[in-house]
Amino acid sequence: MTDSSRDTAQGAGWGAAEPGAYKQLMPDHVEKLSWLSPRTLWAARNGVVASWFGDPTGRTRGRWVARRAAAGAPADKVIRREVPERFSFMVIGDTGEGDDSQYCAVPGFLTAGQDTEFAVIASDVIYPVGGADDYGTKFFRPYQGYPAPIYAIPGNHDWYEDLGAFMRVFCADTPPLDPEPAPRPLTAGSWRALLWRRPRPADEQRLAETRALRAAPGQQAVQPGPYWAIDAGPVRIVGIDTGLLGTVDAEQGAWLREVSRGPKPKILITGSPLYVDGEHHPCAIESGGTVDDVVRDPAHHYVAAIGGDIHNYQRYPVEVDGRTVQYVVAGGGGAFMHATHTIPRVSVANVTEREFRCYPLRGDSLAFYSRLYGRRLGLRRFFTLTESEATAVTAERLGIEPGRAPGPDTRVTRRTRIVAGLLGTGRRPDHRRRFRLPVRKMYTQLFSPGSATYSPPFFKSFLRLDVTPESVRLRCFAATGHRAQELDPPVEDEVVIALK
Repeated sequence: MTDSSRDTAQGAGWGAAEPGAYKQLMPDHVEKLSWLSPRTLWAARNGVVASWFGDPTGRTRGRWVARRAAAGAPADKVIRREVPERFSFMVIGDTGEGDDSQYCAVPGFLTAGQDTEFAVIASDVIYPVGGADDYGTKFFRPYQGYPAPIYAIPGNHDWYEDLGAFMRVFCADTPPLDPEPAPRPLTAGSWRALLWRRPRPADEQRLAETRALRAAPGQQAVQPGPYWAIDAGPVRIVGIDTGLLGTVDAEQGAWLREVSRGPKPKILITGSPLYVDGEHHPCAIESGGTVDDVVRDPAHHYVAAIGGDIHNYQRYPVEVDGRTVQYVVAGGGGAFMHATHTIPRVSVANVTEREFRCYPLRGDSLAFYSRLYGRRLGLRRFFTLTESEATAVTAERLGIEPGRAPGPDTRVTRRTRIVAGLLGTGRRPDHRRRFRLPVRKMYTQLFSPGSATYSPPFFKSFLRLDVTPESVRLRCFAATGHRAQELDPPVEDEVVIALK
């Protein structure tokens, strides 16, 4: 069995190693996606526009759902799959960047996904704006070797062109919506309409050619809409669409409450995690209440809630009325790696550092970002921390036992403390802050933004869930970009969830 990052630095992907074979899967030319590019930021403007002038996604989603209903989609939006009593499925989140950080996870995903019944993409199928012309290199090509159906929950980036391409690919080639009537002049709606990015026409020949990459009968999946439920064996998997701004509209909220009834154990999959970075984000429903109210209701029998959007892995086992609900972040499937070293010492909903898990480990995250910014700023000698230095200083700042012991001769120096502070490394809750909060936030945002990288280790991850009538075994597998982890993906976290 391959070492994990909790076992050795080599298991985390540090040091010399045989490079992975994932590049053989990639197209000859890959356009590097820069999230600092003004062109990319302008193309992805709809989230900002919605926050300023009102979010229309609830209304648009309702129109998509009505169109699917008129085409014969089941009214309850439940997909009923015939599976064995014991079966497995995959979950991978925030996949569609189309570069090394996505493709490096594919070989391990295919290895770990052998004999699974289906997979679910949890949020952000396609970056940067969910366009139809990007599905070839960012969905059909990378997952052409996965033999089973793939379902998906859209993320905010899939909504940047009003979900049109997502509906075509996952929802029976649903045709585009008709334009809405123009809003009254000089209203919030008129300003939104003026600034809103509209869907671009698809290259139909290109889309048809790339669809052929996943054309086998066993690979086909048709969803009733952007939100759905799957009845499979002893569990019901409920997928919700949180749109541009991480909320649920009233119609979807009513459906969620209805589909959650009954004694069958349930797993929620959402575009926005409910616990993340040591904080609780219950996800508002427009008609009142929250998604987490539904999850916590003992009559609904939820055992886990898995969310994408944040590009790493986190797990919070929360005690709810005498039972444990596993709240999981699973957005590490392809996009740039969001830092974990910025997560403060965890103390939320009675979950402490003892129970909390994350991947990458905080020390590895800090080492990764120190090298990234050492290169970017031309200050490698000052910024770059070894994995042992980063592990040691992170443990000191948080007051925790590290997930992997640093080397025996590792010292925490003034330089390592300065670098850790500049890169936003978390602290203990009782730490006396040197800076006021707004200043610390500025430092964190300036020096620890999400950023793409094109060489290992990548710290990507995906989940496999093995279901029996008695339990669900959830495992987080890692992908570093090295060959050893492609052939035998290491398990970074594992938990068995009782169903009875």
